Amino acid sequence: MQNTRQITEFRRCTRNKIIYTKSCFAHMCEVLQSLRNDEVFCDVKLVTEDDNKIIFAHKVVLASACRYFHAMFTKFAERNLDIIVIRDINPTALRLLVDFMYSGRIIITEENVKILLSTSDLLQLEEVTEQCCYYLQDQLCPENCIDIYATADLYSCTILLANSERYIQQYFSEVVAGDDFLSLSAALFIQLISSDKLASSEEKVFESVIRWVKHDSNLRKYALPQLMEYVRLPLTSKKYILDKVVEESLIRNCCKCKSFINEALNFQILKAEKYCSIPQNIRHKPRYGDNVMLVAGETFTGVCKKMKWYDPKTNRWQYGPEIITSREGAGLAVLKDHLVVAVGGFDKDNNEYLRSVTVVDVSSKSLCWKPSVDMIVKRKYPVVGVINDYLYAVGGVNNVDGNLNSAEMFDYNTQEWRMISGLPSKRSRFGGAVLNNLLYVVGGRGISMQNLDTVECYHPGLDKWKPVAKMSVRRSGVGVGVLDGVLYAVGGHDGYNTLNSVEAYRPSTGVWTSIADMYHARKYAGVVALNGLLYVVDGHDDSLYMGLYLGSSECYDPQTNSWTMVTALKHDERIHSRVVAFNRPRHLTTC
Repeated sequence: MQNTRQITEFRRCTRNKIIYTKSCFAHMCEVLQSLRNDEVFCDVKLVTEDDNKIIFAHKVVLASACRYFHAMFTKFAERNLDIIVIRDINPTALRLLVDFMYSGRIIITEENVKILLSTSDLLQLEEVTEQCCYYLQDQLCPENCIDIYATADLYSCTILLANSERYIQQYFSEVVAGDDFLSLSAALFIQLISSDKLASSEEKVFESVIRWVKHDSNLRKYALPQLMEYVRLPLTSKKYILDKVVEESLIRNCCKCKSFINEALNFQILKAEKYCSIPQNIRHKPRYGDNVMLVAGETFTGVCKKMKWYDPKTNRWQYGPEIITSREGAGLAVLKDHLVVAVGGFDKDNNEYLRSVTVVDVSSKSLCWKPSVDMIVKRKYPVVGVINDYLYAVGGVNNVDGNLNSAEMFDYNTQEWRMISGLPSKRSRFGGAVLNNLLYVVGGRGISMQNLDTVECYHPGLDKWKPVAKMSVRRSGVGVGVLDGVLYAVGGHDGYNTLNSVEAYRPSTGVWTSIADMYHARKYAGVVALNGLLYVVDGHDDSLYMGLYLGSSECYDPQTNSWTMVTALKHDERIHSRVVAFNRPRHLTTC
């Protein structure tokens, strides 16, 4: 048959080269597996102590696929043996993992996941260990989370350990309703109930302690005082203390526990007089996981006067108090831990930029917004932040000056606003947050309509703005939040596309570093830290056809560098969301 391929004209010699890579090695794997099944060229037989079945294999295949066997056949005496007894290993798991080394395929089930995890950990097959952890993570439920947590701890599975611990903290009430927690050691039980991140009422914590002790009271009653040290009785009601705690027989018969009751009752009396006079300890501190989130912003159809809050204990939304004035683009902040303040904005009903400020006391049972002291300058989309009970309002836009670089400060004690040093240049659509008593402003758009990667921070003691390291990406409409001493710049727009990228700034290093991308690209999203996670709420993606208004949320876990979609936070889409978090008000029930 004639070769139809055309020969091109010879050219002068060059140094070019062709690199060819075989696209698939599946056939080679099949041949190796076939040779093993037929016991052809096999130079090693593996035998476990628990059965007499022989696993035939090729040393070169095992050594290339597994670090354990690579070390065995290159550094130890077994390299010269053709029969090797593998001790302290499950024979079924070993067969499955040897098959995996030849085929690259393994089936993980509820029945074999634990033996595969322990065996792959011993053989240092990290990819199988990782897949076992993913399987267990997907199976987490109140009935098995403690067992999975113990398994993750045993095999040092960092991500699974963090996720299972967070699951226990989030669903503590359901977990302690089962029987698995009764087998916990005192040390692990204390570790759980001492955590600030526990999302549970103190009543439930107390009841779980009593139930755990009563499960084996002869041995466990001696641990009761140590356990009660971490029950935050002062945060329960006086009625509960008198009706339930005082009347509990275990407590009545424990002299050391009575001091905790007295402390709690004294707290109930003193807090009505002057909270700040009460000596503070861990039992007076609301748990890190006992926070709620309040969201304000504009929906696709216009300004929404109704605010909503998200309760992680019930995993539900509730409507909050309706704001007095229609405020498009208002800033939102929390003063004194219980005063939510809405600052400035634009009143569409009256076509007016606002300098007015309204406030709601979320600790009050009768929630309603009340007018506060007006700002000096009208501001829509200001960046707001609180430092030592001083409220700051920076930048924004109005109908007189356009983009603003001015800034002002409200002194809560004197109830007065005063101007402070303005930003170095005018900008709009930027984000901001407070970190280490400094107010950071991040990204935005400059007067030349160019998106910015610049960052500045305000020093209250110096009344000066200072530049900070630039971000790696230009971001206007960026969401900014702070979690555990780290500043996060979330999403935004780089001038071409809406971004799903996120970067983090640590003052200790003075540099921005990229972290895992979000699931969705978002600009104008609300960002807030809640229960040890960074939540990103709503936003807008105009990179898509006709744009997409996102009525969804996701949260970032810094321990695992991963994002999770929060299905419970799907709700009415808010284009420009402002979000704050605060300690749960007593009137907000968990039912």
